[in-house]
Amino acid sequence: MSKRSRVREVVLQILYQEDLNPDADIGVSERFLRGRLKHNEDLVLFGRSLLVGARLHRKAIDAKIEAFADNWSLARMAVTDRNVLRIGAYEILFSDTPDRVAINEAVELSKRFGSKHSPQFVNGILDRVLKSKQSNASG
Repeated sequence: MSKRSRVREVVLQILYQEDLNPDADIGVSERFLRGRLKHNEDLVLFGRSLLVGARLHRKAIDAKIEAFADNWSLARMAVTDRNVLRIGAYEILFSDTPDRVAINEAVELSKRFGSKHSPQFVNGILDRVLKSKQSNASG
């Protein structure tokens, strides 16, 4: 597993926890991030950018996910899938991560932590997010 893949895994764990406990102390998340990444500043900075970005753009990200998740509300999705999608959509829409890398990383996370149907579900939604982004950029 690459170092950045490991960062995404830790960010998923934090977003999962925050999703279940929205009143959680953000300081605990920061300490968890730093500890799990062994205080490697480059990795911590990347992880923090994913976390802050996903939090900051959550409403826009959630709206995109829900728009492309046919017959699925965010509330009905598994917590893991929902947060893998948030990371992937954030990277596609708001970061400089190459789009296909963002999708591949999200699918890999869903293989590790989701159900047997998660990878296909995540791939399908993020592919639609990407196509929407490309359509908006060209039109």
